[in-house]
Amino acid sequence: MTNIASRVSRLISGSVNAAVDAVENMSPDMVMEQAIREVEHAIEEVRAEQGKATAESHLASKKLADNSSKHEELSVQIEIAVNQKRDDLAEAAISRQMDLEAQVPVLEQTIADTAEREKELGGYIDALQGKRADMQAELKAFADRSAEMPNNTVIDAAGNPSSQHDINKSIDRASAAFDRATGHASDMLGTSGSDAVQLSELKDLARRSEVEKRLATLKGKNP
Repeated sequence: MTNIASRVSRLISGSVNAAVDAVENMSPDMVMEQAIREVEHAIEEVRAEQGKATAESHLASKKLADNSSKHEELSVQIEIAVNQKRDDLAEAAISRQMDLEAQVPVLEQTIADTAEREKELGGYIDALQGKRADMQAELKAFADRSAEMPNNTVIDAAGNPSSQHDINKSIDRASAAFDRATGHASDMLGTSGSDAVQLSELKDLARRSEVEKRLATLKGKNP
């Protein structure tokens, strides 16, 4: 993703004139056509990344909906277990509900992040399409000038987009999407063997306490 971001930034900020000047063994129109093809290829790459973000958002949304349905189903089962004096079954169901609840903020954040990424990548596509239109206009102008002056092989610099062009500002904003698209690394905290065991026991105790608390609340509602 970072490579795509660098490539798009280079394509947007570069000028056709610079490409023509840099290549001595190709005719200017061939260089310009190749540059346009490169922009078109970049558009397809960004669209592919946008498609991945859309798919990721869809999967997260589906998982969230499935978890919600499962949570409701477990609530019904817990009530039945409590009424039947089956605390063991009720506790198991409550524990499973807690697992599902823990996934909710992660899934919601994934949905929000992918939605923002889709929007940012869409901005990239718009900017690249604008760049392609500019380059096609330059190619046409070059062809028109060449028809009038066959010996003229130098593209006139007048009218080239500057580094402060509005399209570049749009790309600066959109580039943040590519950074976020690389994902967020998880922090890994090292602990000694004995500390790890104690922390694991503490976590189990806290979970057990929460399960018992919920079960007690349910029993209070169903004496």
